[in-house]
Amino acid sequence: MNINILLCVGIPVAFLIASVALAIRAVKRGTSRKKAVLTQIISFAAVCVISMAIPMSASAETTTAAPQNSTSTSQQATDNSKGMSMFAVALADAVASIGGAIAIATSAPAAIGATGENPQVFGKALVFVALGEGIAIFGLLLGILMLQKI
Repeated sequence: MNINILLCVGIPVAFLIASVALAIRAVKRGTSRKKAVLTQIISFAAVCVISMAIPMSASAETTTAAPQNSTSTSQQATDNSKGMSMFAVALADAVASIGGAIAIATSAPAAIGATGENPQVFGKALVFVALGEGIAIFGLLLGILMLQKI
């Protein structure tokens, strides 16, 4: 059991920490930031794929080794479908949060710059930042509603 925890949690976390440290070191040595960010995105995707593949392969091994009776098979199918539903909720919330973060990352500096030039436009600029945050809040509400259906 402890080896499974190490495989599922420890190795991906260690790999992500190492990749961040290597990206920071590469930028300090003169590598372009775009290349470092692209490397980070690729390594994050690889860690996600590996982190999902290890538990699925371990589950497949225990399924083939388990005795084939009707109650254990139907219970495992229910657990797998609920797990995929939870994954769908997490994916929907993550995509909405990333979209909100991108919207805020572009609108907030523009709002700060506009307010610096003309303080009277603060209310108008704040509306655009709040609209970006609304995307993330709607994603959270969508996730909550999806959890109610599981």
